[in-house]
Amino acid sequence: MVRLLFVIVGGSLIAASGCGASRVDAARADTAAAATLRETILTASDGAAVSEAGPGGTGWATLTGMFTFEGGAPAAKPLVVDKDTEVCSKDGMKLFDRSLLVDGSGKGLANVVVFVRKSSRVKNPVSSDQLVFDQKNCEFIAPVFAARVGQPIDVRNSDPVGHNTNISGTSFNQLIPAGQGTVYTPNKETGMPVMVTCNIHPWMKAYTVFRQDGYVAVSGANGSFTIPDLPAGEPLEFQVWHERASGPNGALALSVPELSWSDKGRFKLTLDADQVRDLGTLVVPASALGM
Repeated sequence: MVRLLFVIVGGSLIAASGCGASRVDAARADTAAAATLRETILTASDGAAVSEAGPGGTGWATLTGMFTFEGGAPAAKPLVVDKDTEVCSKDGMKLFDRSLLVDGSGKGLANVVVFVRKSSRVKNPVSSDQLVFDQKNCEFIAPVFAARVGQPIDVRNSDPVGHNTNISGTSFNQLIPAGQGTVYTPNKETGMPVMVTCNIHPWMKAYTVFRQDGYVAVSGANGSFTIPDLPAGEPLEFQVWHERASGPNGALALSVPELSWSDKGRFKLTLDADQVRDLGTLVVPASALGM
């Protein structure tokens, strides 16, 4: 199972950025601005600069919430498995469409992606720990996963047959031999989640999103998500996505008046320092998923 160290379980994946003071009139040293800059820039243990204060804000905050599906979820459809059946459908095993995963007890909606569209500052440097993106029984173990630009990903194949892993919109399109793996380090953001496929087994499909600052979460099996260490005291615009969403490029549009949620699947918030802002239960109607 993929360890999402960046946001929702365990750790933050965060990039570094700087901010400069404005200059006017004569070219003379601005000692006050220089002193302020020295006070607001820390040096991370690995030498990366980490901004502690940005335009209009200071401190850090957390956003959390839970997505639930309104109504009864339809039964998942079985996939057509017609290659390497001795592995992919061993002992009559069936694979099912995972584009809509709803928790049977609480109706939590899994695999909703929430991320900040643009941030002025970040708290932590990029981790060198490898994330694991595995494939087993001829399907990607994680239907949706997120990573931070610059963090290595162990693209692994735990099957006894080869897979060709192709991450759309990137240069990664490689054959992963049986029982082996390779490391891929994303070097640019994806504006929205992109598809991951296997050219050998066409029913295999997953989605991934890479973000420079790591302010991204994927809702778990119960529909909950958490994004920690967000810049406080300044407006943040969040993007929300789901594979089945009927908005442009999978944007999930909801009716949440207090958040002014747009039809592009976006909402804005300004968080206070040390605040844990809970959005509560966000109900997703079937119509928002094109049903």
